[in-house]
Amino acid sequence: MKRIILSIALLAISFMQYAGAQDKTLALSFNKSLGSYYNLKNALAKDNAEAAQKLASVLQADIKAVPHKGFATNAQHELWMQQSSQMQQKLTELSTQSDLDSQRKSFKEISNAMVTMATELKINDKKAYVQYCPMGKYTWLNEVKEVQNPFYGSKMYDCGEVKATISKR
Repeated sequence: MKRIILSIALLAISFMQYAGAQDKTLALSFNKSLGSYYNLKNALAKDNAEAAQKLASVLQADIKAVPHKGFATNAQHELWMQQSSQMQQKLTELSTQSDLDSQRKSFKEISNAMVTMATELKINDKKAYVQYCPMGKYTWLNEVKEVQNPFYGSKMYDCGEVKATISKR
C-alpha cells in the first residue's frame, strides 16, 4: 500500500513539474513575441516601412512558435487562438505592404490583439504600457512609459498617453 501511495505521489510530482515547464515555455514564447511586437512598433514609430515589412514576418514566426499547451484556463487558450489568428492575417498583409499608411492600418488590428492578449494572459516578464492616441483613437503596447506613436510616426511621435500599466508576472 505504501508503494502505491509513493508511486502516485511521484507521478503527481512529475506531472506538476511537466505542467510548470509548459507554463514557462509558454511565457518565454509569448515574451519573445512581445519583443518582436515592440520591434515592429518601433519601426513604424520611426517611419521605417522596409524594416516594418521584415519585422512583421519575424513576429508572425514568433506567434506561430507559441505552444498551444500551458495556458492557465481553456478560456485563455481560446483567446490566444482567436487573437493570434487575427494577428497572423494582419501580419501577412503588413509584410507585403511597402507604404506606411497601409502598414499602420494593418498594425491597428495587430495592436488590438496584442493588447488584449497581454492584458488577459498576464505572463509578460516586464512591465508593458498600454498607450492611446486620441487623434486616431489608436491603442498599442509600449515597452517604455514615454509615448512612441507608431500610427503617426515623426508627424506626431509623442502624441498619446499611457492608459494602463500591465505589471510583470
